[in-house]
Amino acid sequence: MAKKIFLALLMSCLALFASASNYLTFTAEEDSSSFCIKNVGDNNPNVEYSLDDGETWTLLEADEEGTSEYVILGKKGDKALLRGYNPKGFSIPKFDSHGGVSIHYTGFNMRGKIAASGSVMSLIDGIGESKTIPSDYCFYALFYDCESLTQAPALPATTLANVCYWNMFSGCANLVQAPELPATALTEGCYDGMFYRCTNLVQAPALPATTLADNCYDGMFLGCTSLTQAPALPATTLAKSCYSKMFCLCTNLVQAPALPATTLAEYCYSYMFNGCTSLVQAPELPAVELVNYCYDEMFYRCENLQKIKISFTEWSYETGFWVGGVAPTGTFYCPKELPIKYGVNRIPEGWNVEYIDEERDVAEHISDASFKAWGADGKITYIGATMPVEIYDLDGRLVKKVKGKSQSVVVPQHGIYVVKSGNVSLKVEL
Repeated sequence: MAKKIFLALLMSCLALFASASNYLTFTAEEDSSSFCIKNVGDNNPNVEYSLDDGETWTLLEADEEGTSEYVILGKKGDKALLRGYNPKGFSIPKFDSHGGVSIHYTGFNMRGKIAASGSVMSLIDGIGESKTIPSDYCFYALFYDCESLTQAPALPATTLANVCYWNMFSGCANLVQAPELPATALTEGCYDGMFYRCTNLVQAPALPATTLADNCYDGMFLGCTSLTQAPALPATTLAKSCYSKMFCLCTNLVQAPALPATTLAEYCYSYMFNGCTSLVQAPELPAVELVNYCYDEMFYRCENLQKIKISFTEWSYETGFWVGGVAPTGTFYCPKELPIKYGVNRIPEGWNVEYIDEERDVAEHISDASFKAWGADGKITYIGATMPVEIYDLDGRLVKKVKGKSQSVVVPQHGIYVVKSGNVSLKVEL
């Protein structure tokens, strides 16, 4: 009882700042929409709502089974403001004597169609001004399976906590656009599963973070089947499982982000594009040193993938089916030093291999068995070239460089020439 009186007095004080507040707001997008809270375990945060623009507030209390009565938004356009004073966190993990954790959390149930706006942080500070998430698991599963949610609220926090947004919008099948995520330094599991199964999500947020943490993006867009383009990922130093399953089963993803990282970590890219059946070209992988399972199943079941470019020079760690199920033909770009080995853990069977000339940034074909060349009437004629053709005189000087599968090339004088396509060199006499 004393706690309720204290909270009531506190909220009365906060009401003085109502004009400057940025309350979490639910707006009905169709008649007879509604929402309630559900508590899992013994979590029981303070939550109030107002149906008259903050003039009066009502405590949203859960019953013994953990669910409150539904708040009715009778007509399209009706809205509810929400606030709470939960400085230790909205959902808080409980630890047993052995250090194990059990999650006791609170989330929303919704009916009809509801657009959220305002700041989710009004559930923490009562007014929506804070930019610091106070506890691990703070917004754990907050809108889990809310298929009625059509718009996400603002998530302005720049200081995060571990697993703070875990599965926050998982199963929100009618969410089209993700909210901005301004944090530049991430925490362990902070975005884990955040938009899992958001099947109508077409616009992902910008992800400016350059300081990553273990599992930070794990499964973030898993199963987002309407997503066609991925956001930029600027980090150059990765963390364990940081991108694991990030775009797994994004079946309409046609453009992958650049992956500039040169310092990898265990499982950092594992399953990242697994099942991305529309992906044709993989992002360039500039890292020269691999770590254990860093590419585990990275492109597994990308059945239309036809191009991969890497920079490592040895198969130093197991790559775990990283190219299993890709397109039957394609091109694998790699340094000359890399041993040529085929299979689901190495280079895809049936693919051509092209070497990367680091000085000129030109790819040189490892094999061009169909290439033929001969000389007659002051011309060198060639056929079957899949790479640029270079013609050298006997002193090693480059005479001509041409492109095209077949053509005749005029040379300055009669003599002996070396005609090269990829690593196939033929001697031609005129």
